[in-house]
Amino acid sequence: MKPSFPFINIQKEDFDLTSEIATLRQGYKNIGAVVSFVGTVRDMNEGENVSILELEHYPGMTEKALEKIRLEAHQRWKLEASLIIHRIGQFSPSDQIVLVAVASQHRENAFYATHFIMDYLKTNAPFWKKETLPGGRTRWVDSRVSDKEAEQRWAT
Repeated sequence: MKPSFPFINIQKEDFDLTSEIATLRQGYKNIGAVVSFVGTVRDMNEGENVSILELEHYPGMTEKALEKIRLEAHQRWKLEASLIIHRIGQFSPSDQIVLVAVASQHRENAFYATHFIMDYLKTNAPFWKKETLPGGRTRWVDSRVSDKEAEQRWAT
């Protein structure tokens, strides 16, 4: 029996990689590969120390955008299951903020799909990031040119 858990989660709570992967694989006997990506908060951005990263989102819109990205990956590659967890709230350096996990019969599909999902998530998901810098200064984080370039590699 294949799982019926939500494949998209926006949450404040941390996640446990091992239990999330176990849940993703549950009910599948034909999975030959699981690829995961865990994104964490860096302590430095654009040459400045970052003490806090705040992530906000637009409820409803964010889940739809993530599901669209996830389903597009399933259309491009033969996948059995996939999961995107993105945290919102206030985080410190080294905190986990995103998990993308993809299961397929063969590793290449899982690797490509995971990379694709992360590239599209960085440019097409409605999240807003604000960093707290030395002296309590804050700044909103703009998308990077490199993120847009990464997205373009997948253009069909």
